[in-house]
This record gives sequence, structure tokens and C-alpha cells, in this order.
Amino acid sequence: MSTLSLSRRQFLAGSAATVAASAASSTTAARAASGAGDSAPSRRVVLALIGAGGRGSNHAAGMSRLPGVEFKYVCDVWKDRGDGILKDLTRVQKRAPRRISDLRVALDDREVDGVVIATPEHWHALATVMACQAGKDVYVEKNPCNAIWEGRKMVEAARKYGRIVQVGFQNRSGPYAASARDYLASGKLGNIVHVKVYNMLEGSRWEPVPDGPVPAGLDWDAWLGPAPKVPYNPGRHANWHPWWDYKGGTLADDASHQLDLTRMVLGDPGHPRSVLCTGSNHAFGSKREVPEFQCITYDYGTYTMTCESGNATPYLRKFPGEVRYGNQWPHWPTSATRVEIYGTKAMMYLGRHGCGWQVVVEGGRVIDQDKGYFPDKWHQPNFIDCIRSRKTPNADIALAHPSACLVHLANISYRVGQKQLFFDPVRERFTNSTAANGLLKPAYRKGYRIPDTV
Repeated sequence: MSTLSLSRRQFLAGSAATVAASAASSTTAARAASGAGDSAPSRRVVLALIGAGGRGSNHAAGMSRLPGVEFKYVCDVWKDRGDGILKDLTRVQKRAPRRISDLRVALDDREVDGVVIATPEHWHALATVMACQAGKDVYVEKNPCNAIWEGRKMVEAARKYGRIVQVGFQNRSGPYAASARDYLASGKLGNIVHVKVYNMLEGSRWEPVPDGPVPAGLDWDAWLGPAPKVPYNPGRHANWHPWWDYKGGTLADDASHQLDLTRMVLGDPGHPRSVLCTGSNHAFGSKREVPEFQCITYDYGTYTMTCESGNATPYLRKFPGEVRYGNQWPHWPTSATRVEIYGTKAMMYLGRHGCGWQVVVEGGRVIDQDKGYFPDKWHQPNFIDCIRSRKTPNADIALAHPSACLVHLANISYRVGQKQLFFDPVRERFTNSTAANGLLKPAYRKGYRIPDTV
């Protein structure tokens, strides 16, 4: 996780607008001088990593090995994070990256073209909006936001400032996802009548831990950022998934990939008409905020989509490496993250992260298929190519926002009493619950607020 301590250096709407305009102008001038807009690989792309954990380090390692790409900064609010990627980047680049703890150092640097944001989800939207205002392009990890209102502000900021915003829904860059979409569009599966999305993972009982002293070198205030001020807790810091303030749980962590891939192959439908989410801490009886298991039904009018998500089924597993990177097909019934698409002629098994898809008929006979490969090999270069060409990226924030909303819609339904909620797709508000509308936007801390007008 990496961010900055805005409570000490206020991020106010007025000053942010001034800084943003100045930075955007400076960046435009710098790009013009350096040949920006040229899609040739020789045009150097300078990036900053915001969040030096495992996934962020993976992105930096992959992108830094693309022609003409360099990371100038590695930013994290904990000084003990990022040593590995700093050493790796120092080996592969002509100049060593600089470690920083305040992302605005990178945003103020005219040489920086873009940022890779791999913080906990509660920081994604604010960091993205700030980067767009500063004239930087953005790669932001999934789930791209922690609330429906935030996602809309990210779209608005990307469009207002003309920024590339690629979301870490890497399946959208996989050729297998495009071929599945084309297959469904051809009508060979028949009319789609039902879709089942699975996110049934292994797990264990969550146990609370007591508050404690802040570790040396960690800016806890900055880590919390927009979230409410609370004492340091090692449980929150190490695993923020079970708290609504930081994430949407397992649904946001893994199921968001399946939900986005499913939306893509279905032709990117808009928001569902309604949502109903039930669930509880059934498996282990823990006291965590985000439930251990959730069962969701989305109404799309001509078909329904369900999603089962939880962390208590060790006999179901994610696709192994030989499936993601090789030619082996999974055993679909015990695959934890599979998707089943039911048509009037046949059904499709669909797998994320390189698995691919198979179409089966009676008796399990496979009549069509397309094997995949882990899509980072296409998704990371797509971001870099779009920085140079200014083309829309494969997982543009406007495409990713409705997918992220599926997570938020379900969680809001659960939080207001496991009630069916009806949603206005234009206004992005619920039509039958004032309580649900109260959860569309987080109650940000002063100094860490996204302005209403970005």
C-alpha cells in the first residue's frame, strides 16, 4: 500500500484544481517536447509505482522489461516495503528508481507519464483522480473503487483530463475472452437464459487481534487515508479484506475478475435492474464485517446472473499453473472460479486468467473450445501502448465501472438487511431504499476527499 498523508497537507478541492491545471499543462508541454503521442516503442515511458506490495511489484517487474519503459519512483507509506522491486528495477534499468512515501512527489514530476496504483481498494479512487488531475495516465488494480460514487468520479476524471485509465481486469486483454464474446454473439450457444459465476475459495476462521503500536517506518494516518481514523491494528494492516471501510471482501478481491470477464463475453451489458444478496458468517461463525459467504442474484431482464462467493470450500481450487500457463484443461466441477453460461442450444464453461472456454452439450461432449494463457502478457503492454498512442485501453475505466458496481450492488443489498434493491442505471441510485442510497458514497475523512466536481 502506498499513499500520502493528506491530513497534514490538505487535499482541498480549490487547491487541487489549481495544481491539476498547472500539472496537466506542464505535462502536455513536456510530452510535446519529447514527441508524446507517437506510438513508436522508442518513445520512452516513465512511470511511478504507487504501492509496493506483491501485485504492484509484479506489475513493475513486468512493465519495466517492456521496450522504453522505466520506473522513476517506488512509493509506499511503509519504508520496509518495496526492497525487492527496488533491487530488481535497479538491475534492469539504466538508472535506479527513487523510493518515496508521498505520491504527490511523483505527480508533481513533469517527467512522469503515468502511475501504477496497487494500494488497498479504499485508496484507488482518490489516487486515480489525483493522478488524472495531475495529467498522468493510470493503471489501477482491481477492484477499481470501493463505492459506486467513486467509480463514477474516476470515469469523469479520466474523460475531463483526457487520461488513459486501465483497470487490472486483465482478462479483457486475453484472446480467449474475445473469442468467447464472439462465440456468444454468433448465436451458437442460443439465447442466453442464465449465468452462474463462482468464487468458492478455501479459507479459515477469521480472528480479531488487539490494537498495537504503529510499526517503525509506517505512516498509519496515510495508510488509512479516506477511511475513518482508528488506532493501529495489525489485523487491519495485514488483511484489510474483512472491513467495509477498505474493501468489499472476497467478492471484490477475486469474484470481481469473474464478474468483469462475464460482462465482457456477454457484450458488456449495463447495470442490472435489481440485485439481491443473502449470506452470513455461516462457515466459521466469525465476527468479521464482510460475510464469509454470499449468494447474489442479478436481474438483467432477459436473463439472470447469480454469483456464489465465499472462503470455506477447500475442495474447490483456483486454476493451477498448468491451466493458466499450459495446455491443460481444468476439472470444471471442482474449479473455484469458473463461470457457466447457459444457452438454449448448449452451455459454456468459462475460466479466467488464461484458462479459456469450452462449449459442451449432452453427455459433456465438447463441441467448441479456445485455450488461453495468463493475460498479463497482453494487458501490461496494452497500457504502455495506449500511453503512446492515446487509444482507449482494453480495460478502460468506463468499461470496468459497471463490473465494479456488481460488487458494490451486492454488498449494499447485504448491508441493508439482505433486501432486493432496484437500481436506476442512469442516475446510479436505488429506487426503493434510502438506506441503500446512503451507502453509495463513503464518508471521507477531512483532507482525503474526492471533490464532487473532479
